[in-house]
Amino acid sequence: MPALYNRINNEELKQRMLAETEPRTTVSFYKYFQIEDPKAFRDKLYIALAALKVFGRIYVATEGINGQISVPASNYEAFKSTLYAAAPELNGIRMNIALDDDGKSFWALRLKVRPKIVADGIDDPTFDPSHTGVYLKAKEYNELAQQPDTIIVDMRNHYEYEVGHFERAIEVPSDTFRDQLPMAVDMLKDQRDKNIIMYCTGGIRCEKASAYMLHNGFKNVFHVEGGIIEYARKAKEQNLPILFKGKNFVFDERLGERITDDILSECHICGKPCDTHTNCKNDGCHLLFIQCADCAEKYKGCCSEECREEKNLPPDEQKARRAGRDNGPMIFNKSKEHPLRKHRDNWKVQRETVEIHQTATTGQ
Repeated sequence: MPALYNRINNEELKQRMLAETEPRTTVSFYKYFQIEDPKAFRDKLYIALAALKVFGRIYVATEGINGQISVPASNYEAFKSTLYAAAPELNGIRMNIALDDDGKSFWALRLKVRPKIVADGIDDPTFDPSHTGVYLKAKEYNELAQQPDTIIVDMRNHYEYEVGHFERAIEVPSDTFRDQLPMAVDMLKDQRDKNIIMYCTGGIRCEKASAYMLHNGFKNVFHVEGGIIEYARKAKEQNLPILFKGKNFVFDERLGERITDDILSECHICGKPCDTHTNCKNDGCHLLFIQCADCAEKYKGCCSEECREEKNLPPDEQKARRAGRDNGPMIFNKSKEHPLRKHRDNWKVQRETVEIHQTATTGQ
């Protein structure tokens, strides 16, 4: 019987991927449709994709499928045919091909059955995720987004918004999509008759969000077809003005795709303009945060002096320190306590002191 799961350790899988010479194509896709037996669907699809050397992360649920994968370039057409044939509803679904891609985004195939393909916290049996807002292609988005009665809503997490977003887009400040949905309804409760455009990375979150807004009485709801990835691709192909600025955060090894040269964020340690996400190199932390090259060198890829010190300890002592530790959500958030905040606060005090001194000296 063919294997239904990976049986090789992650490090070996990663080294094998890095040693590959054939280029890979990174692509994301999703589809909301009814799957009667997600486990059987998952197992059959796993066998077919593993044979094509597909790597990546795919979630299957009764409500549909959501995937981000890489595939050898020579197998790309076979991959599409395999996916299209997996269910009638998947025939011809949109593929969001990565923009800034070195093919090293994934090194193993992980195909999991989950309660939902996007965790949304919705338990209302009357909610219909298929009753969505109106799709907007790139040209249509540019036209509607510049109308004064249009509100643009970013349905991604705060750390994604931080490094790049559409002009005039409002942030729904939360770490999770499930929290954002009721927050968006509350934030816009007095704007129900305006044009509401929702967007996300590849379309899957904003599509469900548009359905949720309609479910809550909003009238004119739109969402960007294919999300930021498809928008940027089509805008470039059609020589349209690109209204998204900065970097598009992605959930793979790249941690970001460059859309424009604008740097919208700062290094979380020193405050220099920077939009490079990384994970703290301390195995007891792995915080996701933004770090410039100078701070990466100074702290050896760690998020703080404490983590740099811990990383340099003997393995047994590192393990002992980590025992029983609860790091919580390992994403830097300015509202949460973390040693990194101390560095930001100290840097801001230093910057403000310099600015005050310069003002006093120049009299400007």
